Amino acid sequence: MDLLIWIIIFSILGGLLSVIIASSFLLLPANTRQHAVPHLVSFAIGALLGASFLGLLPHAIEHEFVVDPHTIGLTLLIGLLSFFLLEKMVLWRHCHSHHGHENIPELGEDHHHHHHQEDPKKAAGALILIGDAIHNFVDGVLIAAAFLTDVHLGIVTALAIAAHEIPQELGDFVILLHSGYSRRKALYFNMLSSLATVVGAVAAYFLLADMQHILPYILVVAASSFIYIAVADLIPGLHNKVKPSETLQQISLIAAGVVFIYLAHSTLH
Repeated sequence: MDLLIWIIIFSILGGLLSVIIASSFLLLPANTRQHAVPHLVSFAIGALLGASFLGLLPHAIEHEFVVDPHTIGLTLLIGLLSFFLLEKMVLWRHCHSHHGHENIPELGEDHHHHHHQEDPKKAAGALILIGDAIHNFVDGVLIAAAFLTDVHLGIVTALAIAAHEIPQELGDFVILLHSGYSRRKALYFNMLSSLATVVGAVAAYFLLADMQHILPYILVVAASSFIYIAVADLIPGLHNKVKPSETLQQISLIAAGVVFIYLAHSTLH
């Protein structure tokens, strides 16, 4: 199959399909949704870390364009610090913070209140959509870069992105509904935003096709993005539950996410 077709299919999987799955959760009762989303977050953590350490970083180090391991480490460090700064600038936080909590809307209002004092709810909704479009565009670039390195790595990367996009999109739906959007409009605008993944993937395919020498560094940036999301944004939320049984459940689901990526990667190879 033509590589561009692979990239388009899996960028749709990483973006549009996750929106559709997340929207289906809105049909569930609130209690059921509240119970299910933390499990999805734990699984997503494992998928993100698995894709980073078992797929993206090894492929970056072993790329046909040999790179200095010290440069790989420096790129990873710069990537982590860059995503920290992006989150501070409110380009990233709404996408990943406090997943699985029904009080997401209130957090969204407080966080954006100083931007538009007269209508914080609508401000939160608009920022969600703008931030999502940027985030999804970057996800598309990362998927394309992974596919240009190795088709199997591309599939694993797209699966990891889809895994963490589902709880993210569900949280965004809750905020949009609270901001005054109808269910139909929230779904429409979220699906429109998810198409930025395909745009980013196709643009990266044409721009990076003749720039193979920078692919290892893009893979490292992708890994730093996944690691930052998992460690800085998703894992802290798990510490709200401290019972041994809850901790065991979280560890089991994180391990399941890692195993899922490992099996997908090894089976594809």
